[in-house]
Amino acid sequence: MTDAEPPWTASVTLRAARPEVLRWIEQSLLPEAAREVPRARAELHRVSDGAIELRVFARDSGALRAALNTYLGWIHLSLATVNATDRPG
Repeated sequence: MTDAEPPWTASVTLRAARPEVLRWIEQSLLPEAAREVPRARAELHRVSDGAIELRVFARDSGALRAALNTYLGWIHLSLATVNATDRPG
């Protein structure tokens, strides 16, 4: 994408009681956010010890929807994995 500010943006703030869960999600998403995608880009920012922010910038609404669906799916998978490994037994 070019350096000009894209017209479509979205922001999602993730909060967790356990800072290590946010760290795991952040570490898993950072490589994806660094990838070049033609119509969208994403950034991750640490807001506090208990929160990170995902910002998605896109050229059009379809690219924004696709990028958000992708990132939210990865976040959901990460949280499901954490929940599955936290169960006793």
